[in-house]
Formats: sequence, structure tokens, C-alpha cells
Amino acid sequence: MRFTSEQRLDDGVLEREFTLGEIPGILWTPESASASASTSASASASPSAPAPLILLGHPPLGLRKMYPRLVARARQSAADGFATATIELPGSGDRPRWAAVEQARADLRRAMQAGEPVGDEIVDALILPLVDKAVPEWRAALDALLTLPEICGPVGYSGGVISIGVRLAAVDPRIAAAVLFAGSFVPRAVFEEARQVTVPLHVLLQWDDEGNDRQAALDLFDAFGSEEKTLHANMGGHTGVPQFAGDAAAQFFTRHLNAAGSTR
Repeated sequence: MRFTSEQRLDDGVLEREFTLGEIPGILWTPESASASASTSASASASPSAPAPLILLGHPPLGLRKMYPRLVARARQSAADGFATATIELPGSGDRPRWAAVEQARADLRRAMQAGEPVGDEIVDALILPLVDKAVPEWRAALDALLTLPEICGPVGYSGGVISIGVRLAAVDPRIAAAVLFAGSFVPRAVFEEARQVTVPLHVLLQWDDEGNDRQAALDLFDAFGSEEKTLHANMGGHTGVPQFAGDAAAQFFTRHLNAAGSTR
């Protein structure tokens, strides 16, 4: 991991861009944890406690486009005492285009514009290669992030693409809790993987999400193997998540990550 830039935001959050091989990413750490991390911190800064980490998932629209929403989530998490990090997804942003996924996206647009059902073949071609490539990259980023003195476990995952969150929660024991955003297409194979997920879950569903298969989202929630899983469904479209729903997700992480950390 190589840090390429840093800035201190007006609320004291330290934002650092990094690269992990060819993969760009961003790390945000709260002021309480980042005094010793910042190269601009004074030598007399008092030792700071490491912060639990939340990985911020996002749709494959590119970090530059997603930045306003990501930094808002990072600031809120920092106020709650958490560090957050995200990475650019394969085929997105400044990363090389991915011909097979680009074709699947074109097929998806064509089907939706024609008012046709989106078949399993398109969903599999669009989502499964992304999950197969992105999850090992998220795990490699987590390997690197957890070596930093200002970061500690436990680790949470928050956001979408939901299939990436499902796979990551199923295969990586460092993920202690997850907030998942329903609203993306889910291949049938992911429903089987969901049965292997046992960490506490908080799932957000927008009831009127114009691009979401509501029944598929409900079926996926039912498939999760977690003993503790909560579905928060709210009226409104894809981007209309109410503030109180976000607050409840933040409380979920405070409850689970802090509790898990206290048992280490």
C-alpha cells in the first residue's frame, strides 16, 4: 500500500488516497485515531487509540463520481469513532475497461429500455465476474489496512454491490458485521452463498426502488444464515434513504463493532 496524498478535512478527519498495486483507494481516519498517522501531525501529538474499520462498498460508478456520498458516510462514521476505507471496483473509474462487463451492461440497458425482463444470463454476466475479481481485492486491501497502527479490528462492511458484500461476509472471518444495501441485481448463485453468512446483518431496502426486484431482495434476506438480521424497508426510490435509516445503521455498527472490540 502506498499513500499518494493526504488532507485534513474541516472536522478533523484525515483523508488519504492510496494505491494497492493498480487499485486506487481512500482511507479516512477520525481525529482521535489519526494524529500519529498524519505526516503533518506535530511531534508532540499524544498517542492515539486505533479505530475499528468499516469498508465502504459502492456501485461501479467510479470513486470520483461516488466521492460526495462516500465522504459523507466516512465523516459520519468518524464521528462515531470508526475509520473507513474504500477501493475502486474493477472496470470502474480510471481502471482499465472490462470488455465482458461492458457488454453485459449494454445488454442490461437494452433490456430495460425495451421493457423486457432482465434474464439470469445477463445478471450472471454482469455481477459474477465483478464479485469474483472484487472480493479478493477487498481482502488484499484489508490485509494492508490492518497493518496500520491507527487501524484495528473488528471490521464492518457497509454498502453495495450487495453480492460483493454477501461474498465478502461469507468468506472473510474478519468481517464482524455488515450493513447491506438492497437495490442491485443478485445472481441465483449468490442466494446459496447468503446461507453461509452468519454475522449480524442490517439490510436497507427502498420499497419503491425503480431498478430493484423487491421480491428478490426479500428472498435474499430470507436466505441469510445469520441469527441476527434486521430488514429496514422504507418508502421511496433508490436514492431516497431517509436520514433516520442511516442513523439506525450507524447505531448497528456502534453496537456490534464496539462490543466485538471490547472482547478482544
